[in-house]
Amino acid sequence: MIAFALQVAAGCVALALLLNGWRLLRGPSLADRIAALDTMVINVIALIVLIGMHSGSGTYFEAALLLAMVGFVSTIAFCKFLLRGDIVE
Repeated sequence: MIAFALQVAAGCVALALLLNGWRLLRGPSLADRIAALDTMVINVIALIVLIGMHSGSGTYFEAALLLAMVGFVSTIAFCKFLLRGDIVE
């Protein structure tokens, strides 16, 4: 039963990734594209966690944690670049 639930969850996350990709390509403004990219990072993290639950390996959870940290920092840096034109003051 849990394997079926993991497959359904992976399908839903894959659909969300496709919709985020559409918003990334067709977003009317740059802020929409940044939000779509940040949401894609979150969906990839969810997909990595689901794969880790399916395989039972702890390595996937560490990879998801690293991706979460890098995704957060990159989103903040890109927003700061848009607002000020420079990342490091």
